[in-house]
Amino acid sequence: MVQLHVKRGDESQFLFHTTVDSPLETVIQQITDIYNGRLKVERICSEIPELADHGITLPPNMQGLTDDQIVDLKLKDEWEDKCVPSGGPVFKEDEVGRRNGHAPNDKMKEVLMRTVEEAKALVSKKQVQANVCVTLEMIKEALDQLRGAVMIVYPMGLPPHDPIKMEFEEREDLTGTQASLQVITEDECQLWWAAKEMQRGKKLQDYIGKNEKTKLVVKIQRKGHGAPAREPLITDEQQKQMMMHHYRRQEELKKLEEADDDSHLDSKWSDRQALKKQFQGLTNIKWGPR
Repeated sequence: MVQLHVKRGDESQFLFHTTVDSPLETVIQQITDIYNGRLKVERICSEIPELADHGITLPPNMQGLTDDQIVDLKLKDEWEDKCVPSGGPVFKEDEVGRRNGHAPNDKMKEVLMRTVEEAKALVSKKQVQANVCVTLEMIKEALDQLRGAVMIVYPMGLPPHDPIKMEFEEREDLTGTQASLQVITEDECQLWWAAKEMQRGKKLQDYIGKNEKTKLVVKIQRKGHGAPAREPLITDEQQKQMMMHHYRRQEELKKLEEADDDSHLDSKWSDRQALKKQFQGLTNIKWGPR
């Protein structure tokens, strides 16, 4: 199997296995699905701690309002009584006024937070260092774990406007958010290797040959953004090791220079004939005119 180390810019994303005879349309589609799937897992994992701390999201027309404003406008959250966490809520006010403050108890909160850590680890960028390929099945498993944890804590479900529920139902609206800049659709995704775009309509072997044991770094880029920067000749870790080796070598040379210093030979204590000269009265003899 060919191993692709997928990056965006200089940042590692995940490892991907494929074959040399795979059409590039298929490779790009699968890589895009995994890339965007990881982003979805990360977005949900960033929202669940808020759910655990402050409960469900308020309706859009109530978010950011004070209690007095809600009373004056005669607004009511119809989902507050429907979406109650298991074991009853614990009130913890949301200072930004985005969630209703009816948080799960500590036991249920632990269920959510533990699942978040497990899901994040499953699709983590650290899988690259562990030489583990991230697959669509792993993305689905992470999403299923998160969905299951939310159902345990909120058996009646979440309100339809809650961003977590919208993510699970593929209804998320990322317009105007930083997250929207990270997402790359399949149509606008380009795959680059060795400063060349790998064109749709060709196969992987048209670029790298027929060796199934090939390992290479590829970069995904949004169409119209030009070619990504080329990979450096040496990695940051290799550069660090080279600098450490150079420093150690300099220290060794410095110690050798100190060890070769023979200026001490001019000292009185290093004169082997000093005792003999003392007995013969030959010390403190000065030559020259008085």
